[in-house]
Amino acid sequence: MIKKYFLIGMMALVLKPAFAQEPATGGQVQELTLQESIKYALSNNQDVKKAIYDEQIGTQQIREARSQGLPQVSVSGGVDYYPALPTQILPGELAGMPGQDIPVKFGKDYNANGNVRLTQLLFNQSYFVGLKAAKTTQDLYRLRREMAEEDLIYNISTAYYQTLQTKEQFENIEANLQRLTELERIMELQYQNDLVAKVDVNRIKVNKTNLQNQLQTLTTSFEQQKNILKFFINMPLEQEIALTNETGGIDNVVTEAITAEQAAAQKTQFQLLHTQKQLQGYSIKNVQAGYYPTLSAYGQYGYNTQRDELFGSDVPWFKTSVVGLQVNIPIFDGFRKDAQVKQGQLELKKTEEDISKLETNTAVELTNALAQLQNSESSIEVQRQNVDLAQEVYNTTNDRYKEGISPLTDLLEAEVSLREAKTNLNNENLKYKIAQLNYLKARGELQILTQ
Repeated sequence: MIKKYFLIGMMALVLKPAFAQEPATGGQVQELTLQESIKYALSNNQDVKKAIYDEQIGTQQIREARSQGLPQVSVSGGVDYYPALPTQILPGELAGMPGQDIPVKFGKDYNANGNVRLTQLLFNQSYFVGLKAAKTTQDLYRLRREMAEEDLIYNISTAYYQTLQTKEQFENIEANLQRLTELERIMELQYQNDLVAKVDVNRIKVNKTNLQNQLQTLTTSFEQQKNILKFFINMPLEQEIALTNETGGIDNVVTEAITAEQAAAQKTQFQLLHTQKQLQGYSIKNVQAGYYPTLSAYGQYGYNTQRDELFGSDVPWFKTSVVGLQVNIPIFDGFRKDAQVKQGQLELKKTEEDISKLETNTAVELTNALAQLQNSESSIEVQRQNVDLAQEVYNTTNDRYKEGISPLTDLLEAEVSLREAKTNLNNENLKYKIAQLNYLKARGELQILTQ
């Protein structure tokens, strides 16, 4: 009898809730909050870096467009050698031999020249349109960078929350496994003292094996999810990380009233489409600018000489210079520009349809995200109450089992119910976080997660 109460006392201690730790790993572990993960990614992710390079390309394209309006200076020179000078035929009348052709060679064996040429564009309608288009293109690259950052923020946040959810589920199952391990050890002692039947020990072993399998699956899933997170932020896979529950800005999301039009206007994609529309307008104007004449000025200054010998000759270099204007007036191009203008106008209409589609899609996203937020809030409250109820049932069943009133099957069922209730609550918390992300995305406010 004394031995029986001693064993029951041990069970009362070991069946208290246990707290598990994250899977043990070697090396230095870097703790990451959501904001730290995002900031690390914005500095290291390859897609963001490429978008930044594109933005810098836009800056250089503006310089390239401006260069056409600046003076163009070139230097040229050359030497021509004639092993056989070209022959010209002159009429014999020039030499008093009418009716005869006289072959004459003009020039020297060596002809050399050197020139400096300056050209300045005075008027070209296409040039002015190109300058505006280049500046707008730079805005386009900037918006693409912002879109790349927003996509990255969304992907990282989703991966972060999913990894946190797996971690919490891991801790929940590991705590249950520890309780079952201790209970198995005690049941073995009881069985050896003929206090319980063999079937009760086997039930514990079956439940323990099932939990071990779940734990192994979660361990693999947890490592895979951490690797996905490292991939998004471009962190070395060998670097061990530990996630915290500090989720920052997303906890401050407020569901204040906002129209679909306001939400769409805040989206980077909306601004990007309007910038594309503006660029297409410039493209049309650039084609139309081809109907205008162009005017440029030029000047050239140089020297040339003709000699029998390239070096050592007394023949001097002769100075030459010229200045002038050049005008080009387009007359007819076979309706090529007219066809290009019409193509541009059709592309413009396609972009307008994309803008309309985005506005409609934003309205759907906003409505669905709000509905999911409200549903998740209610579900979380219900699941919390369910966890409290399951915990109460487990505690009562545990006490009754220690007193010998309830059978082991009731205790195991209560333990499974508690575990499922905690899992359901964990899943609802994840759904709520994802709903918050979708709501921020629908509003075009994902950037607040970096603050």
